[in-house]
Amino acid sequence: MLSENHSIMTSTKKAPNSLTLIAFVFMPFLSQAQNTAANSKEWITKSNNYTKILIDLDKKYSPEFGSEQGLAFYDTLISVPTLANINAQRKERLQAVGSLKEAKQKETNTAVKQDLDILINQSELGIRQDDFNLNKEVSFINATETVFGGLQTLLDDQTPEERRSAAIVRLRKYAGLQNGYEPLTVILKDRIIKQMSMPEMIYPSRQQMEVQLSHNGSMVGGIEELFKKYKLSGWEPAYATIKKQLESYDAWVKATVLPKARTDFRLPSEEYKLNLEGYGIDIPPAELAKTAHAAFTDIQNQMKPLAEQVAKKYNLPTADYRDVIKFLKKDQLIGDSIMPVYKRHLADIEEIIRKQHLVTLPNRPAIIRLASAAETAQAPAPHMVPPPFLNNTGQRGVFVLPLNMPPAPGEKVDKYDDFTFDAASWTIIAHEARPGHELQFDKMVEEGVSQARALYAFNSTNVEGWGLYSEYITRPYMPVEGQLISLDYRLLRAARAFLDPELQAGIITQQQALDLLMKDVVQSHAFASQEVERYTLRTPGQANSYFYGFTKMIALRKDAEAALGTKFNQQHFHDFILSQGVLPPALIREAVMGEFVAKEK
Repeated sequence: MLSENHSIMTSTKKAPNSLTLIAFVFMPFLSQAQNTAANSKEWITKSNNYTKILIDLDKKYSPEFGSEQGLAFYDTLISVPTLANINAQRKERLQAVGSLKEAKQKETNTAVKQDLDILINQSELGIRQDDFNLNKEVSFINATETVFGGLQTLLDDQTPEERRSAAIVRLRKYAGLQNGYEPLTVILKDRIIKQMSMPEMIYPSRQQMEVQLSHNGSMVGGIEELFKKYKLSGWEPAYATIKKQLESYDAWVKATVLPKARTDFRLPSEEYKLNLEGYGIDIPPAELAKTAHAAFTDIQNQMKPLAEQVAKKYNLPTADYRDVIKFLKKDQLIGDSIMPVYKRHLADIEEIIRKQHLVTLPNRPAIIRLASAAETAQAPAPHMVPPPFLNNTGQRGVFVLPLNMPPAPGEKVDKYDDFTFDAASWTIIAHEARPGHELQFDKMVEEGVSQARALYAFNSTNVEGWGLYSEYITRPYMPVEGQLISLDYRLLRAARAFLDPELQAGIITQQQALDLLMKDVVQSHAFASQEVERYTLRTPGQANSYFYGFTKMIALRKDAEAALGTKFNQQHFHDFILSQGVLPPALIREAVMGEFVAKEK
């Protein structure tokens, strides 16, 4: 599940089944021209019949996936990640890929063929990733995270009340208290022991294991809090059992796997390459880093005149952008003062969008709310929480803002000051709400599309590329303070695109990355530490997708402008991009340079 800085927060967690393809909850829909050509969406029915092959597999081996997509039938079922089940799923997945390739050879409808490509490519990539995880490295499977994720799906505000009691059945099955079920921790131990007996296996990073294990106490406590929050009864015995099992499992991991863990956080090159491919980055990391370094310097140069304007406005003693940003950060929004500022600037940005004809806005308002203290502790950055997609009963995406809670007297806290000041709100709104991710989510729900595009088309490069591009098209119309901070956030995305690969290549150290983020990007220690952990331990490769996706969007716009000349209309262009949903960059380019350009001409 992504819950990163200025990224979309998805509700999908990786199931314990090794071969389960993550069903990313972004639902793209077709453009008007495609719908007209398809004539009554008959092609969607045809595409869905093919997609059902993979959906059935995912639901069979990872029922948590069905629950996440709003299908109550799967709420009392759990994944059973034995090696026998993993091998059976791999065999069925390969058979499914063969059937889909056969179908593609005979298919004539362009939209259906695109969907078949999505299904085939995602399946083959997932198989290659899982083959590496199973056969070349000893897995660090965090049992606590698996259990917490499977229960949190059901114990959620957007899950109907009548479905929540199924979490007790699921809890009993995870604990092996239901007839026919073995404790999850026993299954995972057996799997790890068998992997450890294989020759020349790569062990997980010690630092990664230590960080994740250190969070497990909070998650175990969080399970209890969720059951209490929704006032369920009868869960206590199963919880007491699984709490002991999870604590025992962690102790076993620390005694058995941790001593053999590798001291280097860096991923094996083959694994890092697979990560990048999964996130949609199709150029060598060194090439990406070189481009990002150049962009970093260019953005710093763009920040200088803006910093001078702000310094003059406030009579500051220095115009260095770093000092100016520190000055702007001093005016922190606390508690209830956060929401009015964000709502006011959301309205300001909507007015900018209309006046400058950036994109067509829907009549409905965007939903924005403050996080609870617990949510803030779990996800201290602003994020978009998506609705369920396969069985949506009216839920919508929600833009969630973290609280800024002052420390108690005498308390020392590593505090964030990166999101809760006025000048930052402009860019965060543009990225997470409008014209960014909120439009991506709710427009997709309202329009609907084939299940292939709903569940398997996600590409982080394209999704986050649009979020960063949304900041770019809005920035010229922000106040000067907002423009400066907007460029600082773009500076962060450029920094990510060279820090992540250079950390993985051993060119720089974690401390050097931390220092650069704190000094030149002017991040708090808390935020910078979270960033470095992201590049090295949590999701190596993913942070690169913001900058790379942005460069792809800019290049696509330039090519569309060149093709259309004076006929280029940016509102038409942006509406068309959104109409394609979150397709991979190659398919977006194909649609723009073919269908959009032809239509506009």
